[in-house]
Amino acid sequence: MGKVVKNDWTGSINGSAYSTASSAAITPTAGHVWVAITMLSDSVFDSGSGLVAESATTYVNTEGIGAGAAGLVVDSVTFPKGVTIYGRWTEIDVASGTIVAYQGL
Repeated sequence: MGKVVKNDWTGSINGSAYSTASSAAITPTAGHVWVAITMLSDSVFDSGSGLVAESATTYVNTEGIGAGAAGLVVDSVTFPKGVTIYGRWTEIDVASGTIVAYQGL
């Protein structure tokens, strides 16, 4: 029998949402953030506020501000089908493609 992992970050996932290019922006429940995004098809986030990071200097984003250190602006970047990105986002808006976003603390 496998060992039970108790300090795994995935234990904080408490919801998910499906979103497509034709959908409105999605926001997590109050007090939560999106912690992972899986691309179900090749996907691009809206260039204005498609990927709003909790900290633009720490996580990839489309805001175009504060993208220093580990943060990176990903306007017009196509994420291929099957890729999962991890971070802390407060809003997601898909310009093309389909995704599943995972909510966490």
